[in-house]
Amino acid sequence: MGLLAQQVWARDPDDIGKRARRQQLPISQKESQQWLHRLDAVSTARDGCPATHLISVGDREADVSDVLAAPRPAGVALLIRASWHRCVNAPQRSVWDTVVAQPVAAQLLLHVPRRGPQPAREATLAWRFCPVTLRPPQHRKAEGCPAVTLWAVQVCEVAPPAEAEPIAWLLLTTVAVETVDDAIERVQWYACRWGMEVWHRIVQSGCHLEARPCQKAARLRRALALYNVRAWRIFYATMLARAVPDAPCSVLLEPDEWQALSWAIHRVPIPPAEPPTLGQAVTWIAQLGGCVGRRRSDRPGPEVMWRGFQHLGDLTTMYGIMRRDSP
Repeated sequence: MGLLAQQVWARDPDDIGKRARRQQLPISQKESQQWLHRLDAVSTARDGCPATHLISVGDREADVSDVLAAPRPAGVALLIRASWHRCVNAPQRSVWDTVVAQPVAAQLLLHVPRRGPQPAREATLAWRFCPVTLRPPQHRKAEGCPAVTLWAVQVCEVAPPAEAEPIAWLLLTTVAVETVDDAIERVQWYACRWGMEVWHRIVQSGCHLEARPCQKAARLRRALALYNVRAWRIFYATMLARAVPDAPCSVLLEPDEWQALSWAIHRVPIPPAEPPTLGQAVTWIAQLGGCVGRRRSDRPGPEVMWRGFQHLGDLTTMYGIMRRDSP
């Protein structure tokens, strides 16, 4: 839907080697402070939509004791992929061993698409879940760091092929997980995080932000603010066309844009009276970006959409000039 917050910083060369003494530093002096800033942004957004339940989702980098124990307002929850073998109040002592000791609650079949040299396959996933109480880290006990009660959900591939990287997720969440459907829903929530990776790829690879000759950090930040919006629009168009392809493209494009697009694709001077569907318009934009679409199942990706939107901007400008000059 958009960006809630963004933090920009540059690493100080004088801080090289700080990782070796990170346990002695307060979180305010660590890069992991960013996760608390993001949680604060989610909590602030909660004030504007009190009827909405917000979930702050983080990857393994967000598995930080201060984040897991941070106070949150009602209606704000956490969902984080575990990274550390944290100690728990259980006979198995480790959070990973505790979840593995649980009985398999369900086995589901998942189609895993091709990824690089790894071919597509059908993977059988075993689901386990249970509540866990994380003990405070040893070096934080003197500070009074509290124990944290969460729910753990593990998804593990059964008998993966030798040449494939097995699927193995362990998620920690503050939202109760009491049934298999709850566990599946939590995994689906985490899967939505991949959209952020795609958006970052559009900013870096599509917009070529890091290659811009801005010379100064302040200029780069201003460029980032503009490319944030462009990258969001490209990603939004890609996903919206897959969700509601029959909607009119006017939900995404301005009249000049879709008229210029139709003008260029059909090579006729007069655009249609009604806007085409969103799915059709996105296909046309992808064609401008070089998408061939040999198969019916092919769906435009962010890369061709980025190139297509670049061409669409030029077409829209030219269309506006030609229309003003027409009698």
